[in-house]
Amino acid sequence: MTKSELIARIAERNPHLYQRDVERIVTNIFDEISKALGRGDRVELRGFGAFSVKHRDSRVGRNPRTGASVEVSEKAVPYFKTGKQLRDQLNGGDDGEGDDDAS
Repeated sequence: MTKSELIARIAERNPHLYQRDVERIVTNIFDEISKALGRGDRVELRGFGAFSVKHRDSRVGRNPRTGASVEVSEKAVPYFKTGKQLRDQLNGGDDGEGDDDAS
């Protein structure tokens, strides 16, 4: 699903909202997630998953074409870990409805 498809689907399901407003909302959510990750913060959406930043150390890599050694600098990469509810839904388990606590 692309961003524009997501916007269209949300607008369909919420006819009381204008599509341009839905587009602004979705864009703002993605921007805020990006800004938080840029600050090194973790973003957790309960039931869906968590976005975080992992740091990769510098290393010596190989140029696949020539086989020559290449110095690869350290970098930060985005990381996403699915939440339990999403994982269960994808694997045919619980549909995510109801209470997870055993009382």
